[in-house]
Amino acid sequence: MRKDIHPDYDYVVFRDVSCGETFRIRSTCTSTETIVWQDGKTYPLINLDISSASHPVYTGQQQQNKSEGRVAQFKQRYGKA
Repeated sequence: MRKDIHPDYDYVVFRDVSCGETFRIRSTCTSTETIVWQDGKTYPLINLDISSASHPVYTGQQQQNKSEGRVAQFKQRYGKA
C-alpha cells in the first residue's frame, strides 16, 4: 500500500444519545469532542441518534408492535366475542 493516502484508523467511542449506551470500536471517523474511556485513555466521541442498542429491530420492539397490530386486527374483524 502507498503511504500517506489512507485516513487514520484508530479507536473511537460512539454514544447512542437516545439510550446512553457507549461502545468503542476502530474507525476512520474523527471528532473534536473527546471522552475518557474505562481504560483511562481519552478517545474522540461521536454522538449517534440511533444504534443497535436502541433500534426497534434489534431490541425486539418491532415484533411486539406487529403482534399487537395483529390482535387489534383480529378483534376488529371478528368483534368482541
